[in-house]
Amino acid sequence: FLKDSKAGGDMKPYKLVLADDHVIFRKGIKGLIKEKPDLEVVGEASNGLELLNLFYKGLRPDMVILDISMPNLRGIEATEEIKSIDPDVKILILTMHKSKEYLYHSISAGAHGYLLKEDSDIELFSAIETIRNGGIFVSSFLTKEITEDLSNIYQGGKQPKRESLTPREREVLKLVAE
Repeated sequence: FLKDSKAGGDMKPYKLVLADDHVIFRKGIKGLIKEKPDLEVVGEASNGLELLNLFYKGLRPDMVILDISMPNLRGIEATEEIKSIDPDVKILILTMHKSKEYLYHSISAGAHGYLLKEDSDIELFSAIETIRNGGIFVSSFLTKEITEDLSNIYQGGKQPKRESLTPREREVLKLVAE
């Protein structure tokens, strides 16, 4: 995780953007991340539109860590828009919502992980590393429910439905953000 196995030397820091409307929480996560020399916070946003503006201005982080419940543009919609701008960016949803529906909507929108805020002190670095290495991360709290849903889907049940922005809504969103 700290070394680049191909080059045999130190890796460039993995660039992160934090988006959460609670400044104290955002600063706390930033403080935790500062403890890891291979991670670097390169941007912060307090709402979804500020986050999109970072991308419209050309910032290309490796990962975005964002909340679902933010003003101006919710995290799920911001995730969809970010993935349309930069399909390679990894997205970790960091939220208080213990709802599997939010989880499914997040993953459908393009998120690579779903971490509960109450578990962030224990699972944050595991989530970042899992996603960084190409995996999907889900808070342990939700794994039992997900396993049951997957079993139902596999046995012929229906997949959860998700709502999406229309092309016109995306166009308006881009104009508002600009």
